[in-house]
Amino acid sequence: MLKLLPSLLFILAASAVVLPRNKLFINHINSAQKLWTAEHYTTPFEVKNLMKVEHVAAHLDKDIKLAETADSIPDSYDVRDHWPQCISVNNIRDQSHCGSCWAVAAAEAISDRTCIASNGDVNTLLSAEDILTCCTGKFNCGDGCEGGYPIQAWRYWVKNGLVTGGSFESQYGCKPYSIAPCGETIDGVTWPECPMKISDTPKCEHHCTGNNSYPIPYDQDKHFGASAYAIGRSAKQIQTEILAHGPVEVGFIVYEDFYLYKTGIYTHVAGGELGGHAVKMLGWGVDNGTPYWLAANSWNTVWGEKGYFRILRGVDECGIESAAVAGMPDLNRRN
Repeated sequence: MLKLLPSLLFILAASAVVLPRNKLFINHINSAQKLWTAEHYTTPFEVKNLMKVEHVAAHLDKDIKLAETADSIPDSYDVRDHWPQCISVNNIRDQSHCGSCWAVAAAEAISDRTCIASNGDVNTLLSAEDILTCCTGKFNCGDGCEGGYPIQAWRYWVKNGLVTGGSFESQYGCKPYSIAPCGETIDGVTWPECPMKISDTPKCEHHCTGNNSYPIPYDQDKHFGASAYAIGRSAKQIQTEILAHGPVEVGFIVYEDFYLYKTGIYTHVAGGELGGHAVKMLGWGVDNGTPYWLAANSWNTVWGEKGYFRILRGVDECGIESAAVAGMPDLNRRN
């Protein structure tokens, strides 16, 4: 393993991190293995803040509510191929300078599952902002922009419902994301550099907050869940759940090299542990004999494989198979 100099140390958890982005570190990663490629980005992705490791702890046996395994699991599967009409399925979000991945990934997967369960009739983007800002306090969801518990986001959806809401850029829906992208050039627009301090968690608002005049009142725009549950800690159990109902939310540990991922099948190669992260998992496959998971990150489309990444499947790489959560929508309840 590459020995890092003291000047290349990092700051843990939800704080902004300073990473060894020099050529030596990148060359070491690329020469040590052939599964994935590291690359220097002009965008400082290390400002995409992480959660505390405790937020992505492995499920306890008693907490696992769903552990079925399908009799037949295909070698590859991509939800985007089966539900292209769902606008949420191929939508990459941007958590910006906030450790909101727990809420963003939940909103992504919940949006997909709602569309799939309704056979495309309920085709919208549900609000990560609604979860991030209002799933606090008595709901024990966590710490907003400093991280949270994915399973609690799904339980909040069951009890309180979610309104519609897309990205800051789109201002889609009742409560779009209120924290602008930072330090990135997206579709020809360069956003200001991110501040050193993590963004404050926005205030919970029980009314529509978008710039556009949204025609449906907040209380009438709610979409509810019927259940929220932990999934068994094996690849086949997670695959079974995705096949049956759509994408799931998974948590894993992020190491320094993950920020430099560009393409390929990620495995941890070098660098220390930085904190926890949550993403939407939407499929799997095999590339030159190597099995992988397909996941959507929340660092916009300029990172990784147009916002997506692949990670080694079947060995609980970085803990990604130990804390999967999901739930089912309630299509009959709207308020």
